Amino acid sequence: MIAFLSSRKFLAAYSAVLTAVFALTVLIAARNPAQNAEFDQITVHRINVVEPDGTPRLIVSDKAEFPGSFYHGKEIPRTDRETTGMLFINDEGTENGGLIFGGAKDKDGVPHGYGHLSFDRYDQDQVINIEQNEDGDQRQSGIAINDVGDYSITPALMAEAQRIKAMPHGQARADGWKELNTKFPAAASRAYLGRTRDKSVGLSLSDAQGRNRLKILVKPDGTPVIQFLDQSGKVVNEYTAESHIGR
Repeated sequence: MIAFLSSRKFLAAYSAVLTAVFALTVLIAARNPAQNAEFDQITVHRINVVEPDGTPRLIVSDKAEFPGSFYHGKEIPRTDRETTGMLFINDEGTENGGLIFGGAKDKDGVPHGYGHLSFDRYDQDQVINIEQNEDGDQRQSGIAINDVGDYSITPALMAEAQRIKAMPHGQARADGWKELNTKFPAAASRAYLGRTRDKSVGLSLSDAQGRNRLKILVKPDGTPVIQFLDQSGKVVNEYTAESHIGR
């Protein structure tokens, strides 16, 4: 028996059976993949959530692997994106908003930080965002509501904007932005509720062109104020708790 078990014929047959069992196991696993898995902890650089057809829907990433923009299922490189966070993508594979954050001290020990949660209009830019920014003792935090243009932000438009942004500061760059914004008007801030860099807190309401027309605020010294502004930004009427100044 020992001689038979060590014979070449037996070893060949044994090897063939093991190979067949392994192949069958792999085939069954491929046809019936595990639907659920449980982990105590997972460490990754990036997570891509996709639909069964491969359409990207949500990306969670570190700074090194953060993606560009998405437009109808295709990723568009964004060299200006250096952040950590999450990218939201709609049913058609187009960017739909996101959450980004970061912070660090510069070489002089001055802290800088930011956090930004936004949601976009279809094929357009953000229409609502919650954000905070700080640069040393200059801090701002609040909620903004925006109007965006009635056009789609296409890959060609993004490429042109990045081209102008990469130009050196000067007249040519300024003219480039002016021409682009004439064809494709920039977003207009319509409302902002929060703390501003001058340490006031309040509500600012703007017209369709993004010009401030009404402010309700509490100044750093605690004075409550209501201001009415004209198209140039000049205060034309101001109400305080103690006085009414009409102009």
